[in-house]
Amino acid sequence: MATKLNPFRFVRTVLNSFMAESGLEPRIFGAKSLRITDAKEGVVKFELNINQHHLNRLKILHGGTIAALVDLGGSLAVASKGHYSTGVSTDLNVTYLKSGGKKWEKLRGIAICQRIGKTLAYTTVSFWDDKRKLVARGSHTKSV
Repeated sequence: MATKLNPFRFVRTVLNSFMAESGLEPRIFGAKSLRITDAKEGVVKFELNINQHHLNRLKILHGGTIAALVDLGGSLAVASKGHYSTGVSTDLNVTYLKSGGKKWEKLRGIAICQRIGKTLAYTTVSFWDDKRKLVARGSHTKSV
């Protein structure tokens, strides 16, 4: 009988691989900005400590930071299902509802893998500010 992997540890391993091998994620999120707070099969929770390089010229969280988190969060949700190789993006959508925060605040997110089929995985990611207000939501489809 095969041993089932611990989703939390496995997702952290995949995130560490993104940080070591990717060009984008370590530049935006680094080792100290982004933290996985919980992971179970199909669901990953995380926090981003908002720093200067996450802000736009208005000194609020840049929409590109959130879009990158939809991409990464969707990938980690796929990983939580036991996939080390999380595929490539075929579609990514973000809806911004309000400002995501300012420097030194935290952005909290939850990424859910809705379904994995033979070739596609469907994920959603939602974000809340320090006041527990929904600030953005996104969807991410991946070719797996």
